[in-house]
Amino acid sequence: MSNDGVNKGRRRLLIGATSAVGAVGAIGAAVPFVASWNPSAKAKAAGAPVRADISKLEPGQQMIVEWRGKPVWIVRRTQEALANLAKLNDAVADPNSEKPQQPEYVPADETRAIRSEFMVMVGICTHLGCSPTYRPEIAPDDMGADWLGGYFCPCHGSRFDLSGRVYKGVPAPTNLVVPPHSYEGDNTLVIGVDTETA
Repeated sequence: MSNDGVNKGRRRLLIGATSAVGAVGAIGAAVPFVASWNPSAKAKAAGAPVRADISKLEPGQQMIVEWRGKPVWIVRRTQEALANLAKLNDAVADPNSEKPQQPEYVPADETRAIRSEFMVMVGICTHLGCSPTYRPEIAPDDMGADWLGGYFCPCHGSRFDLSGRVYKGVPAPTNLVVPPHSYEGDNTLVIGVDTETA
């Protein structure tokens, strides 16, 4: 074999190897660039909007998403749960949400929701910052015969109904906070974007 044939073979090998390394390098450079389009953890903690797919949330179920480092509860209330809310007006401390714990566009009635079926609230007790537990069942032995579902804070015993309204005579001073939120179509909830600016 002549030196010319060997050199051409080496040249092809070097060109192929260089092209492969260059392609890998280009992909390696593109991945961080594309990833930079997503909000950083710092941006999310500062309040970047969070989207939640609520299409698979069944009546009576709760899902939790994180926004600004806090748990946000999204509950799909049953028709029975919605009907029971009015029955609790005398048992809760602020039935009409007169203390501002929600955006102005959220109704200050017993539903406290843009769409009555879906309740959105920050899952932190307004007493000392514990996270209450979801107790949707009616009249469990440990909650009493008058319990119509809601939230119980195990830290100091505060109780909230399924609209996050605080019961009378418990340590928590106010209703649970309703964060700014809006809907994109039927199946996406956007937390951190007001309905007025969506």
